[in-house]
Amino acid sequence: MLKLIDHIVRISARRDRTEINTALLDAMLELFGPQSLRIYRCFASGSKVVVFACAGFGAEGSFSHNAYLPERRYCKPIEQDRLLRQAFREGSIAFDIQSDGSNRLIFPVSSMNRIIYLVDIVISETFPADQRVLLMGLIEYFTHHIALLDYGEGDTLTGLANRKTFDKHLFEVLGQAANDEKNTFISGQRRRKGGQDGQHWLAVCDIDHFKRVNDTYGHLIGDEVLVMFARLMSDSFRYDDQLFRFGGEEFIAVLQPASQTSVNAIFERFRQAVEAHVFSRVGHVTVSIGYSQLLPNDTPSDVIDRADEALYFAKRNGRNQSACFENLLAEGKIAPKTSAKGEIELF
Repeated sequence: MLKLIDHIVRISARRDRTEINTALLDAMLELFGPQSLRIYRCFASGSKVVVFACAGFGAEGSFSHNAYLPERRYCKPIEQDRLLRQAFREGSIAFDIQSDGSNRLIFPVSSMNRIIYLVDIVISETFPADQRVLLMGLIEYFTHHIALLDYGEGDTLTGLANRKTFDKHLFEVLGQAANDEKNTFISGQRRRKGGQDGQHWLAVCDIDHFKRVNDTYGHLIGDEVLVMFARLMSDSFRYDDQLFRFGGEEFIAVLQPASQTSVNAIFERFRQAVEAHVFSRVGHVTVSIGYSQLLPNDTPSDVIDRADEALYFAKRNGRNQSACFENLLAEGKIAPKTSAKGEIELF
């Protein structure tokens, strides 16, 4: 019991998902000695659900990955695993007896009315009943701790990540962008670690004439528009892209590596989804989008300023469109930025 209390204290001291997952992994290995363990984070995009093995233990030993930035090589569609799919859809513990007689259990972890983790554990068929009770209690504690973390990291209206968490997440992505400079050349082509080609991107998305919505229909209806807008955003972007409500009617998307052609297609898909949707009481609204590539030496304000400048161009030139800062600069539609010292800054 003292060991259990010690591990609960260690878990409760963590405020970072990756560290919390690692602390839970350590606790379960020491307390229960499972044959294998996987902590999956769930990402839903449209009708598809992808699970990311962010921490675990098995024949290959223990591992832990950044829980905020899912690496595609450690991800898989939930449809590939019957028991994971069952636990996710039913929202309850799924159980199966393996060919060697061991027991596989999947524990769903919910927060803000959605399943965000699946804890996949394999234990011996002789695993004591009192230990099973402790195991369930530890996972229930993990669920409550994650729910509190989500409450602090998430926007309570839309369910997207909030501005408070934006800087931390963006610095992590900027670190990845810096690593992009270390790409090697294979057959004359640049190849990225993990096989991902392209660059990271940041977009600022702003609902057109949103003040008019609030003034005409009231703030409650305006909130309904924001909630549905966030849902359309989640359905339009990829599972590993990070989405934030930045404030008011302004949202930010931080995209994982992609070519500019792919990025253009993603933003156009989202723009069309918003334009086509009929919002309750309001009818149709549109969105303007400005985006820019993340550069190795960027600060958060650097890339946001560039995306904002592209957004302002889109707003000034008809709205309901997306604009790329780098394209606008190359086409001479916007001027290079001038620093306070009078130096020309292209990016």
